[in-house]
Amino acid sequence: MVCRVDHARVEGLRVVPEHFRQRVLCRTMVLDLATNAARRGFTLCVRTNLPVTRAFWLSTIAFALVGCSPSADRGVSVIQTSALAMPNPGAAGEKPRITGGPQPAIAVVSSQSVVSGLTPFAAGCDGVAASGTLYPSAEVEPFVAVDPLDQDTMVGVWQQDRWSNGSARGLVSATTRDGGRSWQRTPLPFSRCGGGNLMSGGNFSRATDPWVTYSPNGVVHAMSLSTSGAINAMLVSQSFDDGLSWTSAIALIVDGQGAFNDKNALTADPHDANYVYAVWDRLIDANNTGPAYFSRTTNGGAIWEVARPIFDPGTRNQTIGAQIVVLSSGVLLNVFNQIDNPLGGVRSSRVTVMRSLDRGATWSAPIYVSGLLAVGTRDPETGAAVREGSIIPAIAAAPNGDAYVVWQDSRFSGGSVDGIAISRSADGGLSWSAPTRVNAVATVPAFTPSVHVNRDGVVGVTYYDLRSNTPAASLLTDYWLARSGNQGATWVETRVAEPFDMTIAPVANGMFVGDYQGLVSANGRFVPFYGRANSGDFANRTDIVAAPLAELGFPSAPKTQAAMQAEMLSRQTPPRFRVTQDLRLRVAANLQRRLKQPPGFGSGWAMPNVMRALQL
Repeated sequence: MVCRVDHARVEGLRVVPEHFRQRVLCRTMVLDLATNAARRGFTLCVRTNLPVTRAFWLSTIAFALVGCSPSADRGVSVIQTSALAMPNPGAAGEKPRITGGPQPAIAVVSSQSVVSGLTPFAAGCDGVAASGTLYPSAEVEPFVAVDPLDQDTMVGVWQQDRWSNGSARGLVSATTRDGGRSWQRTPLPFSRCGGGNLMSGGNFSRATDPWVTYSPNGVVHAMSLSTSGAINAMLVSQSFDDGLSWTSAIALIVDGQGAFNDKNALTADPHDANYVYAVWDRLIDANNTGPAYFSRTTNGGAIWEVARPIFDPGTRNQTIGAQIVVLSSGVLLNVFNQIDNPLGGVRSSRVTVMRSLDRGATWSAPIYVSGLLAVGTRDPETGAAVREGSIIPAIAAAPNGDAYVVWQDSRFSGGSVDGIAISRSADGGLSWSAPTRVNAVATVPAFTPSVHVNRDGVVGVTYYDLRSNTPAASLLTDYWLARSGNQGATWVETRVAEPFDMTIAPVANGMFVGDYQGLVSANGRFVPFYGRANSGDFANRTDIVAAPLAELGFPSAPKTQAAMQAEMLSRQTPPRFRVTQDLRLRVAANLQRRLKQPPGFGSGWAMPNVMRALQL
């Protein structure tokens, strides 16, 4: 815990109305005193945006309660003030809500680095008339990769200048060579705003779904879905200087009115720099299906094989959210959401895995991990939709050959709200464990998980949740890292950042910071790479933030066997849980909300039942 107050930082925070400060101060002090949660004393003073004198008075009380001094823990940096600004209070008289109760983990104030900045794109750079609402300087949907030759070097990517009706004006990359403390930004050549043109292969008005990966020789590969009207393409590019410059784009596939490519991922083979794997879904008008598509390079990115389908879910059905990992054995696992839409039935989805033993040349039949029972996330007070990764699974490979898949799922709350589910395979993806819950508070929405396993075999999962939200404030959202050193049996939770106001985020089929977020480890330390809304800042609604966490460790006193068994039991699916017809309908409604028809495909499009996911 940080036991000092930086008065300059507190003084610079945005002041909220006095009545709201008083209400939050009183309520929080009573809670802290009653529950012995004075460990929150420091964050309390900055989160309430008190003037210096009052902040100092409050911090003094906190110091006395926890028995520490302002000189303690000086090695921990205070989080940047931009992450601490309190959102506007909610209207009086809002209806009561069910909360998750006391926070089960100590809030850790970590070092943060704002990676993004104001938009580098000039007005009109896309060369087309405006369509939809543009959010300049809004950055969303980040991803990040670590240089295997130098773990202090990382490259992150994100959408820059988000549109309300799909995609962004372009993609931007950022490079750090000091472990995430400072970053240098470079536009990616996947759209006109990013410098793309006819000669460079990037002559598109919009770009989305950024992905980045490192080959074992230090070459960086990036991927984009780029569009101009109904024209859509999967593009890749390389960098030989850690993202400071990029080669001309190579098109893996280009389609027009009859098909739409979506939700791509790119994975460099960690065992052989010649191989890089690309996967996505392709919605095909002619046969009303959405197969998983695949392409690879066998010569380090110079030439890519012709894109081809590797799994067809059948008429009226589709795949979405494909992502490949390479196990230590060399086996490739491709995870995706298989969405089934039976004629006259209820739409449903399943977490599905396919295996390849020959670097993607051939693929196995699908292996079903679990049903995906996401009901989606909404503001508990207003009902406004939060656009998150509810139909996008994520996968990670462990050093010992295990694999982990995470996704949103409502089974742990009896179908009430989504939590974070995880499943493990110890046999190369052939079989999977029953899903268990990662997030600490089962009764509040948790969403958009990312998963990574560090060199020591510790499993890390990041996610957002709404446990800090109250009727008195706008949609306060936390970002968390949960870690397990025993293969997902039990978890230790760390708050990555202070709550922010999600209502400030761009609106694109819901309040939006990304369908996925980045998570890696460098030198054994987890590095969340995430999007956050800037509370109260409508000119710069969102930023991408890197949080290189210190060596967190685990509690010195291990849990008793009884306590461990109790926790493991609490994280399982409740024994009385049943998939009711009501829950099926709610899951189907979330799928319907998240599956949107592509721009340029008018009402006469012949694919009414297989729709493109996530509105770009």
